[in-house]
Amino acid sequence: MRMLINVPETVVADALRGMAAAYPDLTVDVDNRVIVRRDAPVAGQVGLVSGGGSGHEPLHGGFVGPGMLSAACPGEVFTSPVPDQMARAAAAVDSGAGVLFVVKNYTGDVLNFDMAAELAEDEGIRIGKVLVNDDVAVTDSLFTAGRRGTGATLFVEKIAGAAAAEGQPLERVESVGRQVNDSSRSFGVALSACTTPAKGSPTFDLPDGELELGIGIHGEPGRERRAMMTSGEIADFAVNAILEDMPPHAPVLVLVNGMGATPLLELFGFNAEVQRVLGERGVPVARTLVGNYVTSLDMAGASVTLCQVDEELLRLWDAPVKTPALRWGM
Repeated sequence: MRMLINVPETVVADALRGMAAAYPDLTVDVDNRVIVRRDAPVAGQVGLVSGGGSGHEPLHGGFVGPGMLSAACPGEVFTSPVPDQMARAAAAVDSGAGVLFVVKNYTGDVLNFDMAAELAEDEGIRIGKVLVNDDVAVTDSLFTAGRRGTGATLFVEKIAGAAAAEGQPLERVESVGRQVNDSSRSFGVALSACTTPAKGSPTFDLPDGELELGIGIHGEPGRERRAMMTSGEIADFAVNAILEDMPPHAPVLVLVNGMGATPLLELFGFNAEVQRVLGERGVPVARTLVGNYVTSLDMAGASVTLCQVDEELLRLWDAPVKTPALRWGM
């Protein structure tokens, strides 16, 4: 297989060592698989902890830093981190103000974060939780009970992270995170399957000239398989699927997200089509973010996430952030 790795067994550890060398503002514990902002815990601030299987970079480790996550726990590729990682991360970032867990709705993540919350609470750490379940494509997929957590994870981590940076209490930070999730919807499309290092071959069969509508970030099946469509046709399908589930009543944040192998040339063109559909539907756009943020290894494709925002959520979105993958205002 053609991958820039040593051996599949060390791919996550090797990536963590490289991340530690690139970003001195982070403390990267390679052995225990925990990434923490170097100045944690920050006095008077709620800590934010998230995590999940590796292979979705920059989610979550790339979002650790001022204004966003306090710590992240990477699991093996497409595999949940274990409760001990999460409890260790909570202890590292707790200043006494409590810790918020941001959890994507995948069965392993949910179970392990629940166990980690019990471990942390046994140590006297107050824990809040936001479950991200924004995907409108399918319900009850291969990895989930209910809707999958996808692109809205970025919105939750950024906006709740800004609230925490302002010194807002745990209950308020948790409430803001839940509001963001409730106001967000996503839809993804795959143009090719991804290849995991352990398998060395595509995770599912997608014949030439076809695409999968409503794919998950682990390659889970979507709503349907069709012959290849144009960028404009895909935007029509994806945005309309979101708006059917979430009739717009407020301006939206837009995330046009690459799945890992889609170049920015294509993503910007796709964004133009997404903006066209929103304009045709009369949906005002407050802010737009385009790039590879919630990926699936080397999958070609894209997802669209919309989050309806009021003035307060937009203010928190615009607040300064400084992480490896997202930074402005600092």
